[in-house]
Amino acid sequence: MPELPEVEVVKQSLEKYIQNKILIKIIVKNKNLRFPVPKDLSKKLVNLKIIKVERISKYVVIEFKNKLFLTIHLGMSGTLHLIKNNRSFKNTNLSFYQSKNLPKKHNHIYFNFKNFKIIFNDPRRFGFIKLFKSVNSLNNYFSKLGPDPFKNEFNFSYIKNYLSKKTKNIKNTLIDQKFVSGLGNIYSSEILNFSKINPLKSSANINDEEIYKIIFYTNKVLKRSIKKGGTTISNFLSIKGNEGLYQKEFRVYDRENKKCKNKLCPGTIVKLNITNRSTYMCNFCQK
Repeated sequence: MPELPEVEVVKQSLEKYIQNKILIKIIVKNKNLRFPVPKDLSKKLVNLKIIKVERISKYVVIEFKNKLFLTIHLGMSGTLHLIKNNRSFKNTNLSFYQSKNLPKKHNHIYFNFKNFKIIFNDPRRFGFIKLFKSVNSLNNYFSKLGPDPFKNEFNFSYIKNYLSKKTKNIKNTLIDQKFVSGLGNIYSSEILNFSKINPLKSSANINDEEIYKIIFYTNKVLKRSIKKGGTTISNFLSIKGNEGLYQKEFRVYDRENKKCKNKLCPGTIVKLNITNRSTYMCNFCQK
């Protein structure tokens, strides 16, 4: 499932193409996604200008004129593809996530603009879209999410107060969207390795120094991943599809039995199963 950096890359890609553009037509090939596609989607959005594209947690949020908001969640396997009219490109994906090419099957929704179209593809159909007809309804939907890790609200005081009340392990707290929005299995493992924190450590036992490390490395890891995806964005503008994947820089994730990358650490990466999720850590510096 895409996490914050992957969704941010999609958001930045979309922003380059659709901001200030008018949506001409919507074609729904399959309304049965994780949640049914809103029946009044075309009626409400066609012929409206797109004012802004932003990201909230793992959602892309597209603001239209008249304060209408379309949210897109990619689920487990969803992707957005750019197709330019009357031109054929081998690589169409607006992110480095999943296939670079538009699959022949599972193209569920077409958003048509003057010279191009954006296609929502999702083989597993865990992705979905929702339409919000006011700022209040949008904010209410996201009201239970924790702060974005890039926002000032994700600070020492907030984290210390939150963790002091939690007995579950720090790995499960980091991926809890009520604590911080956007983190998932991959980046939480990376952050904890940088911070030299055992993922099984009780959240209530995280000390002040470790809190500062979590803040610092959360910011560092996510920005680095977005930057690597950003290189891919520039290539996708010309639809070259060159790779720029953060996975080449993984420190622990999917590196079982390999040497820890922390400086002077003699440890080896081991794989744990925490709440049915694969978690990777160093057996030496994350004791």
